[in-house]
Amino acid sequence: MEAARAPAPSGSARRTAADPRDIFVTFAFAAADLLVETDPQGVITFAAGAFRHHLNEAPENLIGRPMESLIAAEERAALGLAMQIIAKRGRLPPTSIRLNGPRRAAFSLAGLAPAGPRGRFCITLGPLPAPPQPVTVAEQAVFTRAAAGALGPGAQGTLALIDVPKEIQRALGTRPEVEGALDAALLAEGGAFTGRLARGRYGLLIGGDGADLTALAARMEAVLGAHGLPGDVTARSLPLYTAELTQAQATRALRHALSRFAGQGLEGVPENGLAESLRQITARAGEVRRAIAERRFDLLYQPIVDLRQRAVHHYEALLRPKGAGVEEFIRCAETVGLTEELDLAVADTVLDALRFAPSSHIALNVSGLSMQSPRFRDALAVRLDSRAAIVPRLMVELTESVEVEDEAAARATIDMLRDRGIALCIDDFGAGAAAFRYLRNFAVDWVKVDGAYVQAALRSEKDRSFVASMVDLSLAVGARVIAEQVETEEHAAVMASLGVEMAQGYLFARPGPLPAG
Repeated sequence: MEAARAPAPSGSARRTAADPRDIFVTFAFAAADLLVETDPQGVITFAAGAFRHHLNEAPENLIGRPMESLIAAEERAALGLAMQIIAKRGRLPPTSIRLNGPRRAAFSLAGLAPAGPRGRFCITLGPLPAPPQPVTVAEQAVFTRAAAGALGPGAQGTLALIDVPKEIQRALGTRPEVEGALDAALLAEGGAFTGRLARGRYGLLIGGDGADLTALAARMEAVLGAHGLPGDVTARSLPLYTAELTQAQATRALRHALSRFAGQGLEGVPENGLAESLRQITARAGEVRRAIAERRFDLLYQPIVDLRQRAVHHYEALLRPKGAGVEEFIRCAETVGLTEELDLAVADTVLDALRFAPSSHIALNVSGLSMQSPRFRDALAVRLDSRAAIVPRLMVELTESVEVEDEAAARATIDMLRDRGIALCIDDFGAGAAAFRYLRNFAVDWVKVDGAYVQAALRSEKDRSFVASMVDLSLAVGARVIAEQVETEEHAAVMASLGVEMAQGYLFARPGPLPAG
């Protein structure tokens, strides 16, 4: 959140990061977009939240202004009554009121006077609750994160994988009504969270006693038959709890299994479950090591563009292994302990590319595993110091495929990078809880908003508000914002309106060779 506060009285203690109030602020933002603190006269002394989005105002510009300036003129009498209620009763239950913004949006206002009528009033404002959205089939990334979150000791559920015949999968590309009917059949499976891992390939997270997969496959076959596409639907279930694997091993094995299923169907998924999936990728250690050592990969470069000027700011280097999918290759490297070698090999390639493209700046992806490794830190520092002249044109993106556990070690790597003038970006911000922790604990220059939120921002005000809050939070700590998966001018306009500075996506260019010069 972006926050601003009036200067504290002389002698007052400065709030520390460990102050319990931080926790309560977090809880407040779970239910509100805007937080305001006023004195008993209604003058704003603190403001935090998505004010830029809702009122076209920065929080710091509101300090010292009356609370009523935030509220539509026709609602200010209601605000006056609300402030009286807070003063007399100490609390204001949620009540509807309109903001003084361009849309005159109806918000829920609530308040508390923790120190009594002569103290400061704490007020929250959030969009009125919307009717529940219809349940839909989740996309691959969302389903994969949900499945990984369901793992762990004591997990009782199962993962069901549903595979439609290949010839029908091709037909689904031109028959959206058939895919919609299949979605409906799957969503009718009560108690299951459903995701589409590829066209005609679905996953279900099933709790309790599981589901009758034979009956489910038969229902889907009936749907296909009704649309003139007869075929045999196959299904398999995997338990989500495997005693012989650690949590980290199980997570990597699951991601590997889902990636293989998306690309190859059930033929690519071992029948013996996650333990066998882990053994499969471990067995590939030699092949992955040789691929890294022999540089059997390409790098493609996608531009990050200034949204207002439409000029290229820098390029992101994207790994493209030869003869393997990106996700599968990276998961294998993580599982067999070759992430550092892979990240160093990519770093070497990027540094070489910078030598031959003297006007370009490039962002290099680094895994959380490498970021917290002293061995990786030392090896990268040697490479950077041997190419000191081109290092200022390098950026580093911290990815979240594996969370940073040793924050002190990661901070040492970040300090090493910053000492050499290298900017740091948090990748896929919003995709997982770790990114918010990184923003709080690490000094970063950029935040890249996860593409799923960019896409969703066009569909709902709630998602736009969430992106606006992420932008304000980033700006509050001095980080500039990039949006990924910007594919249309509408995407670009919405992101610019929310305060996003840079964008990456097919609207500007697909990944390709790095321009010479």
